Amino acid sequence: MPAIRGADSKKKTRRGTRGLDQIHADVASKKHLQQHLDTHAPEDLPGFGQHYCVQCAKFFESQMNLEKHTKGKPHKRRLRQLKDEPYSQKEAEAAAGLTTDNGRKEVRESEMVDVVDGVDGVS
Repeated sequence: MPAIRGADSKKKTRRGTRGLDQIHADVASKKHLQQHLDTHAPEDLPGFGQHYCVQCAKFFESQMNLEKHTKGKPHKRRLRQLKDEPYSQKEAEAAAGLTTDNGRKEVRESEMVDVVDGVDGVS
């Protein structure tokens, strides 16, 4: 169902959310997650940044709110999205038809034509 104010209004968000590829990196590496958390001042965050959902990249006021969130539909939907491995840049370029293979094209045996001397009348 389209948004009330038009189809593009859902694309514009007040809070920029982290992409799935960034969240995959957060889950895989504690260092990557810590770098993201260090970019925010704790006094500006809800609950002083103590209650954070890694999968959804959201801060919560209290532990109770975080627990309610983990039982909810949006969190479970995000977990399902995170099960899929993100595409790499190489896969994206290959899907778009931009290959980096500058090598010689291999000729398959089915495409080869046998040439026999004298068959076509030219000797």
